[in-house]
Amino acid sequence: MQTPNHDRLLIIDFGSQVTQLIARRLRELNVYCEIHPYQNVTATFIRDMAPRAVILSGGPDSVTRDGSPRAPDELFEMGLPVLGICYGQQVMMMQLGGMVETGHGTAEFGRAFVTPTTPGLDLLEGWFSDGDEQVWMSHGDHVSAIAPGFQVYGTSPNAPFAITADPARRFYAVQFHPEVHHTPGGARIYENFVRLAGFTGDWTMGAYRDVAIAKIRAQVGDKQVICGLSGGVDSSVAAVLIHEAIGDQLTCVFVDHGLLRQNEGRDVVTMFRDHYNMALIHAEEQEMFLGALEGQSDPETKRKIIGKLFIDVFQKVANGIEGAEFLAQGTLYPDVIESVSFSGGPSVTIKSHHNVGGLPEKMGLKLVEPLRELFKDEVRALGRELGLPASFIGRHPFPGPGLAIRCPGEITRAKLDILRQADAIYIDQIRKHGLYDEIWQAFVVILPVRTVGVMGDGRTYDFACALRAVNSVDGMTADYYPFTHEFLGETATRIINEVKGINRVTYDITSKPPGTIEWE
Repeated sequence: MQTPNHDRLLIIDFGSQVTQLIARRLRELNVYCEIHPYQNVTATFIRDMAPRAVILSGGPDSVTRDGSPRAPDELFEMGLPVLGICYGQQVMMMQLGGMVETGHGTAEFGRAFVTPTTPGLDLLEGWFSDGDEQVWMSHGDHVSAIAPGFQVYGTSPNAPFAITADPARRFYAVQFHPEVHHTPGGARIYENFVRLAGFTGDWTMGAYRDVAIAKIRAQVGDKQVICGLSGGVDSSVAAVLIHEAIGDQLTCVFVDHGLLRQNEGRDVVTMFRDHYNMALIHAEEQEMFLGALEGQSDPETKRKIIGKLFIDVFQKVANGIEGAEFLAQGTLYPDVIESVSFSGGPSVTIKSHHNVGGLPEKMGLKLVEPLRELFKDEVRALGRELGLPASFIGRHPFPGPGLAIRCPGEITRAKLDILRQADAIYIDQIRKHGLYDEIWQAFVVILPVRTVGVMGDGRTYDFACALRAVNSVDGMTADYYPFTHEFLGETATRIINEVKGINRVTYDITSKPPGTIEWE
């Protein structure tokens, strides 16, 4: 989806692990930006996109290596403001006549302090008021000679050209990463850069809503759209947005596969039928899904079975709707970014994605993805703009395969019932203690082992479970939530006393990486 009604900023990605954080900083400033891998960005691409400014990201390569990534030379002749970060700074220097060297004891990794040199740089407004600025460095190479027209505005012990600029051409370059929280004043760098570039901060969810509705109408015309509705934030916001655009041309399909949380099916169907008056097919397919999963314990096999059955259900629905030409999905911008490797190389499959990625091609449908330019927090903001209940907007993420991947080993109806009860108690405890909105995601996993316990005067031999709660910005990395021992003890007592079939409760304190958020 192009956004001609908004000022745009282009981020040329050289492969940094934190490029997404640049985009998030800019979106927080109401600036629309797009990340594109360097090898896709040509001079023609830039002219067609017509950005108001360009940022060159960091990256793992060395600009001293023959064939290492570069920006189009024409970029520096287009009169656009350009900000180079880390590797991006080194690219600017090399392409504009400076020099970069490897080694010689000038590598920096981690916290460093930048000292001001030449005053008066507009990019640094608000910096150095209390002396040196803390920044986050991660570089092996270093600039050894700046390009003609540039001056030095800040230096660090191992980066003599930590901040350089050619203000006349609005070229700015920093060796550190202002996008990470370890650079406390980094947000000011971006604020100043977009101000200097003339951005008006017109990227709001109200404006996006109007543009998205117009584009949905233009794309769909008078055809029918099927939307896979899981009840999660992404699919719910997508469904309400599309319904606002095309009304009864939309049919939502909620697949109840028997792997939902307690009362989930009832709550989702009630909200969308009663509050939004949408055409909603409640596909009750518990027997089909649970029957196909019987005896299966391998997590990839379970995911693939569930994915195939989703396709079967959607195919059946599509066959019964005359004029169905489009499938709507709640794809987000991080999904789009992650699907394109900056180097063009293959990436390791950690686990199969649960969505219906193969569905459009199999069914001959075209995709409608109105959220594909948004981050998760922007989707929540759009949901508020559309009037979705706060209880749905703030819901923790829930995976497409549902409780199947929270039930390691073989899935049985009895284990699912135990898991639902334990999970409901856990979430109730979190809400009671006012912690729900502080946590990115929380859930219970029922373990494929039984343990000996004592209840009253009798011996028990029941399942153990693990509680999981994490904090994250976008799900790419996560750390466990630091519950108090009192909370954990109280919750464990409730689960053991109220759920027949569990006699032991543990708490998972694994971060991501090395673990994943879900267990399978």
